Amino acid sequence: MLYKLAWLQLINEKRRLAAALAGIAFAVMLQLTEFGVRDALFESAINFHKHLVADLVLTSSLYENELLPGRMTRRRLYQALGVPGVESVTPVLAGLAPFKNISTGFDKSIVVIGFEPDRLVMDIAAVNDNIHLLKVADVALYDTMARPEFGPVAEVLHQNGDLTTEVAGRRTRIGGLFELGVSFGVNGNLIVSDATFRRMFNRSESLCEFGLIRLKPGSDVLAKQAEIRSLLPNDVQVLTRSELNNVEKAYWKANTPIGFIFTLGAIVGLLVGLVIVYQILYTDVSDHLAEYATMKAMGYSDRHLNLVVLEEAVILSVLGFPIGWGLALLIYKAARNATHLPIYMTPGLVAMVFGLTMLMCAASGLIAVRRLKAADPAEVF
Repeated sequence: MLYKLAWLQLINEKRRLAAALAGIAFAVMLQLTEFGVRDALFESAINFHKHLVADLVLTSSLYENELLPGRMTRRRLYQALGVPGVESVTPVLAGLAPFKNISTGFDKSIVVIGFEPDRLVMDIAAVNDNIHLLKVADVALYDTMARPEFGPVAEVLHQNGDLTTEVAGRRTRIGGLFELGVSFGVNGNLIVSDATFRRMFNRSESLCEFGLIRLKPGSDVLAKQAEIRSLLPNDVQVLTRSELNNVEKAYWKANTPIGFIFTLGAIVGLLVGLVIVYQILYTDVSDHLAEYATMKAMGYSDRHLNLVVLEEAVILSVLGFPIGWGLALLIYKAARNATHLPIYMTPGLVAMVFGLTMLMCAASGLIAVRRLKAADPAEVF
């Protein structure tokens, strides 16, 4: 009966109901958008790392993030190769270089990744299928997920079958395409051979940014990690794949305002929704104060009347959430197309925001029920 009463009171004032649902939908949309974009930025930071084919990764002890990796001597890789159970080590080069827009001629920084074409470095099919192209000097593979600042590279390559531009001041032919993706600090990616990379950056053969360590099948990764760490000096660090991912994410969380700004936006949305729902429920209780007083005179306790208001809050959250969820899906799609960031709505995120929405509406109801104390049967009769 109480549930039916709560529903009837809500639909009795359709404009008020619409206003409440709009407020809840706005709060839900804002929370999903803020948390979704924040998570996408953190996840995109490890686009490169999560495609590396390695059991352990060697980096400089000065490593901060993909754009500030520091450098180490390749001697450290050969030292690691001497540990029993290590199958292979592969140096990987990385750096930022100006890429000349094929339409405007303006330069835009792009991440250049270099490695020996005969080595398996990334688990991206398009890279491995076209890796033979990199054996030719000054040939590169271009990331089709790059932002449009570099020009219609993929379209021109598909149309003409050939494309040449300048990277780091050197004429470079785009021989093939692959998909990797952008991040908060990366506008696009280019893959070249180690020889081409050294010519672009005038780099010595003795230095590299990453060292990929592959272990023999059946090896204990953590045990080998500890063994390699004990062997090498402290100018390098030996990380598992998950540790490297965590280091990258931790940098962007701790050294940039990304997390704080987007979390603050979600909290603001939550507070806005709470105030709107509270105002709606408070007004509803005030308009029906005489009816609540009558129910008290009939023997209903304050607890039962409070439950009516709380049930109204629950109904509003259940009705308003799908609207905000649908609006957020549209924003996700638009943002994904505009930024090329991996903005997707995960079940965990949806569950978290639904729980926050329920708490928001419940909190509004708990504040609004204080108005019921004014429902005095003596004043009605």
